[in-house]
Amino acid sequence: MTPSASLRDQVSAAEWQARVDLAAAYRLVALFGWDDLVFTHISARVPGEDGRFLINPYGWLFDEITASSLVKIDLAGNKVMDSPHAVNPAGFTIHSAIHAARPDAHCVMHTHSLNGVAVSAQKQGVLPISQQATIVLASLAYHDYEGIALRDEEKPRLVADFGDKNFLMLRNHGLLTVGATPADAFLFMYVFEAACTIQVRARAGGGELIPVHPQIVAGVQAAASAVTKGLGGQLAWPGLLRRLDRIDASYRD
Repeated sequence: MTPSASLRDQVSAAEWQARVDLAAAYRLVALFGWDDLVFTHISARVPGEDGRFLINPYGWLFDEITASSLVKIDLAGNKVMDSPHAVNPAGFTIHSAIHAARPDAHCVMHTHSLNGVAVSAQKQGVLPISQQATIVLASLAYHDYEGIALRDEEKPRLVADFGDKNFLMLRNHGLLTVGATPADAFLFMYVFEAACTIQVRARAGGGELIPVHPQIVAGVQAAASAVTKGLGGQLAWPGLLRRLDRIDASYRD
């Protein structure tokens, strides 16, 4: 890993804040145990720069990411700002499709967590057996597995399946969330992962599960915009950053 020289004085204040928040999201995904070595990505739009995004340097572990190490790229995954770090354009396939189709998706977070992949392999998908699940079900879409996501021809199907939802279950693959900020995308993923973990544990118990009444689930779905945007992203984010700062504040570099 080559240390990154600080870019703070080379980018706008808005971009620097986006870099700090995105680096924090990478560190938090690692802290919560959802990372998969150097694989998967979290991407974020560069404020004020259409068609430009920030993404991790390829080969870095999520708990190594810093604000300055993030690489600025275009929708094709090409670097648009000098950086000593490589990127994985193929790994940006899913992200580029969603960013291009969803102007509201300022941050796209994708994980291969064990519990998320486990539930993605279950035919019934997310079951309405927890409060967390009802929140996810209020804005959940599914996309069938088509192999490792490298082909552009898959993009229209992915976009069509996702629609305007905030949670996407990639069958046999993993979880994906979008948000207006890294804070929102992270909180959505926290709830998504919690719903999957609860489901795996509940099914492992072998007993009959108690589903949430359909009317209750329908009520959550009817209020999806209010509920899913009220998860407290900005409320919880400062506390999450304080936790990171107590452990290692180098993500801010």
